[in-house]
Amino acid sequence: MSSKTWGMSDEIRAYLHGISLREHPVLAKLREATKPLQWGGMQISPEQGQLMALLVQLLGARKTLEVGTFTGYSALVVALALPGEGKVIACDVSEEWTSIGRSHWAEAGMTGKIDLRLAPALETLDGLIRDGAAGSFDFAFIDADKKNYDGYYERALTLLRKGGLVAIDNVLWGGKTADETVTDEDTSAIRALNRKVHVDKRVALSVLPVGDGLTLALKL
Repeated sequence: MSSKTWGMSDEIRAYLHGISLREHPVLAKLREATKPLQWGGMQISPEQGQLMALLVQLLGARKTLEVGTFTGYSALVVALALPGEGKVIACDVSEEWTSIGRSHWAEAGMTGKIDLRLAPALETLDGLIRDGAAGSFDFAFIDADKKNYDGYYERALTLLRKGGLVAIDNVLWGGKTADETVTDEDTSAIRALNRKVHVDKRVALSVLPVGDGLTLALKL
């Protein structure tokens, strides 16, 4: 997550928002409520959220998955872009952070579209696969603990239909993934997945310098 697109000047950001951003008022309210929190910078940028909403609409998505919910901005973005019968299964472990999202989901009338699963995400994803959900999801967004990114990616691919899209956040990681001298666990995990997806013949991909770097991988 990143509340701003990495490397973008304030002037360009303001111009971009002025000519492009169509942020739902409850999304704007949630973004402002998240900003002063201790980890408020983890929230996705509004321009990234709008891109994700457009992708969901282009896919004609109805069944979506989110790994890492934080205060619920991205889940609400996707829910608002879905048709009436659409669903977001949102995976997180924090009752504290997601409670902020729940109140805003309710305010936006989206509570019925968002199924929050408070448990380790790998367990939730494995449960979905065991229950026969493989190949049934249209879109997945990964934005959680970095050491498990590879596991999330593999399970998301299993759960996606052919032609489904997985979006992976923080692939630039503040520029650290490009610096081979940075070898902490999180950076190394993201860097390893970036290399893996680059040569993964199961997907078509594009890496966009939006937010903190966003990989889009289309299941072939």
